[in-house]
Amino acid sequence: MYMFDLNECEESVLLAEFKLWKRRLESIKSSNTPRNAMEAIVLCNSQIYPNVFKLLQIFATLPVSTASNKRSFSNLKRIKTYLRNTMSQGQLNGLAMLAINIEVGIDTSEVIDNLSKKKRRLDLIL
Repeated sequence: MYMFDLNECEESVLLAEFKLWKRRLESIKSSNTPRNAMEAIVLCNSQIYPNVFKLLQIFATLPVSTASNKRSFSNLKRIKTYLRNTMSQGQLNGLAMLAINIEVGIDTSEVIDNLSKKKRRLDLIL
Protein backbone atom coordinates (compact mmCIF):
# COMPACT_ATOMS: atom_id res chain seq x y z
CA MET A 1 0.00 0.00 0.00
CA TYR A 2 2.86 2.40 0.75
CA MET A 3 5.31 1.20 -1.90
CA PHE A 4 5.19 4.60 -3.64
CA ASP A 5 6.41 6.23 -0.43
CA LEU A 6 9.32 3.82 -0.22
CA ASN A 7 11.03 5.10 -3.39
CA GLU A 8 9.78 2.08 -5.34
CA CYS A 9 12.13 -0.33 -3.58
CA GLU A 10 11.76 -4.04 -4.21
CA GLU A 11 9.88 -6.16 -1.73
CA SER A 12 12.94 -8.37 -1.12
CA VAL A 13 15.04 -5.31 -0.19
CA LEU A 14 12.37 -4.14 2.23
CA LEU A 15 12.08 -7.60 3.77
CA ALA A 16 15.86 -7.87 4.25
CA GLU A 17 15.99 -4.39 5.77
CA PHE A 18 13.12 -5.26 8.09
CA LYS A 19 14.92 -8.43 9.25
CA LEU A 20 18.05 -6.38 10.03
CA TRP A 21 15.93 -3.88 11.96
CA LYS A 22 14.26 -6.71 13.89
CA ARG A 23 17.69 -8.14 14.78
CA ARG A 24 18.78 -4.67 15.94
CA LEU A 25 15.73 -4.39 18.21
CA GLU A 26 16.36 -7.83 19.68
CA SER A 27 19.93 -6.85 20.58
CA ILE A 28 18.77 -3.80 22.56
CA LYS A 29 18.34 -4.19 26.31
CA SER A 30 14.74 -4.62 27.40
CA SER A 31 14.82 -1.30 29.30
CA ASN A 32 15.64 0.61 26.09
CA THR A 33 13.21 -1.21 23.81
CA PRO A 34 10.91 1.29 22.06
CA ARG A 35 7.34 1.29 23.37
CA ASN A 36 5.82 3.32 20.52
CA ALA A 37 6.54 4.50 16.99
CA MET A 38 8.12 7.79 18.08
CA GLU A 39 10.69 6.01 20.27
CA ALA A 40 11.41 3.59 17.41
CA ILE A 41 12.02 6.53 15.03
CA VAL A 42 14.58 7.94 17.44
CA LEU A 43 16.42 4.60 17.52
CA CYS A 44 16.19 3.97 13.77
CA ASN A 45 19.13 5.22 11.69
CA SER A 46 17.65 6.62 8.47
CA GLN A 47 20.92 6.01 6.59
CA ILE A 48 21.05 2.30 7.40
CA TYR A 49 17.29 1.56 7.43
CA PRO A 50 15.73 4.16 5.07
CA ASN A 51 12.60 2.15 4.25
CA VAL A 52 11.96 1.08 7.84
CA PHE A 53 12.44 4.71 8.90
CA LYS A 54 9.87 5.84 6.33
CA LEU A 55 7.39 3.15 7.44
CA LEU A 56 7.85 4.21 11.07
CA GLN A 57 7.12 7.82 10.07
CA ILE A 58 3.93 6.71 8.32
CA PHE A 59 2.97 4.55 11.30
CA ALA A 60 3.51 7.44 13.72
CA THR A 61 1.21 9.72 11.74
CA LEU A 62 -1.69 7.31 11.26
CA PRO A 63 -4.66 8.14 13.47
CA VAL A 64 -5.37 5.56 16.14
CA SER A 65 -9.11 6.13 16.03
CA THR A 66 -11.68 8.19 14.18
CA ALA A 67 -12.47 10.28 17.25
CA SER A 68 -10.21 13.14 16.15
CA ASN A 69 -11.83 13.17 12.70
CA LYS A 70 -15.32 13.24 14.20
CA ARG A 71 -14.28 16.00 16.58
CA SER A 72 -12.98 18.04 13.65
CA PHE A 73 -16.22 17.73 11.71
CA SER A 74 -18.39 18.56 14.71
CA ASN A 75 -16.27 21.67 15.33
CA LEU A 76 -16.60 22.59 11.67
CA LYS A 77 -20.41 22.42 11.96
CA ARG A 78 -20.28 24.89 14.85
CA ILE A 79 -17.85 27.23 13.09
CA LYS A 80 -19.38 27.38 9.63
CA THR A 81 -22.84 28.64 10.40
CA TYR A 82 -25.23 30.26 7.98
CA LEU A 83 -23.98 33.73 8.88
CA ARG A 84 -20.34 32.76 8.40
CA ASN A 85 -20.90 30.97 5.11
CA THR A 86 -18.99 33.59 3.10
CA MET A 87 -15.70 33.45 5.04
CA SER A 88 -12.48 32.70 3.19
CA GLN A 89 -10.69 29.37 3.41
CA GLY A 90 -7.87 30.93 5.45
CA GLN A 91 -10.27 32.27 8.06
CA LEU A 92 -12.09 28.96 8.24
CA ASN A 93 -8.81 27.06 8.69
CA GLY A 94 -7.71 29.43 11.44
CA LEU A 95 -10.98 29.18 13.35
CA ALA A 96 -11.02 25.40 12.96
CA MET A 97 -7.48 25.09 14.33
CA LEU A 98 -8.41 27.27 17.30
CA ALA A 99 -11.55 25.24 18.03
CA ILE A 100 -9.90 21.83 17.63
CA ASN A 101 -6.77 22.66 19.62
CA ILE A 102 -8.49 24.57 22.39
CA GLU A 103 -6.23 23.06 25.05
CA VAL A 104 -3.21 24.85 23.55
CA GLY A 105 -2.72 28.20 25.23
CA ILE A 106 -2.51 31.30 23.04
CA ASP A 107 -0.31 34.19 24.04
CA THR A 108 -2.16 37.35 23.00
CA SER A 109 0.98 39.49 23.04
CA GLU A 110 2.63 37.10 20.58
CA VAL A 111 -0.40 37.28 18.28
CA ILE A 112 -0.37 41.09 18.42
CA ASP A 113 3.36 41.16 17.65
CA ASN A 114 2.90 38.87 14.64
CA LEU A 115 0.01 40.93 13.31
CA SER A 116 1.90 44.19 13.77
CA LYS A 117 4.79 42.86 11.67
CA LYS A 118 2.54 42.06 8.71
CA LYS A 119 1.90 44.59 5.99
CA ARG A 120 -1.42 46.34 6.15
CA ARG A 121 -3.78 45.15 3.47
CA LEU A 122 -6.62 47.32 2.27
CA ASP A 123 -9.58 45.47 0.84
CA LEU A 124 -11.56 47.33 -1.78
CA ILE A 125 -15.25 47.42 -1.10
CA LEU A 126 -17.24 47.42 -4.32
